[in-house]
Amino acid sequence: MNKILVTGGCGYIGGHTIVDLIQNGFDVISIDDLSRGSLKMLAGIEKIVGRPIKNYKVDLCNLDDTEAVFSENPDLVGVIHFAAFKSVPESVGNPLLYFKNNLNSLINILQCAEDFDVDNFVFSSSCSVYGNTTDLPVSEEALLAEPESPYARTKQMGEAMCRDFTNLHKDFNTILLRYFNPVGAHQSAQIGEFADLSESVVPVITGTAIGKRPVMNVFGNDYDTRDGSCVRDYIHVSDIANAHTRALQYIIEDRNKSNCEIFNLGTGNGVTVLELIDAFEKVSGQKLNYKIAPRRPGDVISVYANNNKAKKLLGWETKFSLEDMMDTAWRWENVLAESKKKVVPAV
Repeated sequence: MNKILVTGGCGYIGGHTIVDLIQNGFDVISIDDLSRGSLKMLAGIEKIVGRPIKNYKVDLCNLDDTEAVFSENPDLVGVIHFAAFKSVPESVGNPLLYFKNNLNSLINILQCAEDFDVDNFVFSSSCSVYGNTTDLPVSEEALLAEPESPYARTKQMGEAMCRDFTNLHKDFNTILLRYFNPVGAHQSAQIGEFADLSESVVPVITGTAIGKRPVMNVFGNDYDTRDGSCVRDYIHVSDIANAHTRALQYIIEDRNKSNCEIFNLGTGNGVTVLELIDAFEKVSGQKLNYKIAPRRPGDVISVYANNNKAKKLLGWETKFSLEDMMDTAWRWENVLAESKKKVVPAV
């Protein structure tokens, strides 16, 4: 089996991708320093796939420790690089933290790929690189606007670093995956997003519905959209995961047209925050307590994908509906709640 390194494998998207990789015949190891990831994710993955997964608790900003992982795994054929901080508000409040972590970790992982001849690389990028684009649905050829947050800037810079590195190394293949808004949880309800106070909109919705939060803030209802709230392209995390598997297969099988290619990963449908809340209420039967709050710094107004390129070249199709996204997210939230009830405090 081809062995793949997944950085950030104990995180939300990384964990779902490990499952998809293994179910498609890959062997996988993970690097995650657990500063944002969780060993509970690893335990859930192992229940789904029925085998142990090796995770190295390594800070990718430490080159020596990262090199040691590559040295111990000389049979690696590819890397999927998820490990990064991803909170827009946090990046606005602490931009240097984001530049230091997101860029230095990428530099080190590319250095190791070069030194250990690992020639297939998939970079976790984001639709945030498009900024407040007016080209909707946005395609991969769209000009990148000024980023709305330091987080988005690290993704623009990360893409540029990958392109420059790939231009120098003609045998190195890179896929830049710009995904839109991953939501939901695995259908088994064994894994999902673990952060109790995640700022991502769907965990905020489910967390409010189950009582973790007293109220949900909808940041702005005066945007130039259908109902005044921001428009996003919500996509099930398992669909995102499968696209990473297909991207790796694409370059490993030498089907790529150039050695650095970009793909949007979205459903192609724009959904407002208020429409998302409505979908949740219909699926769950819960009435959500929310209020309108001022606009939030760093938020773009509207963005959704043209995903034709991924469909055509990767053979990728989304399988999960908006209702599926909200249903799996709500079932996962209830699993988390039940697991906490079972925890007996130490005497």
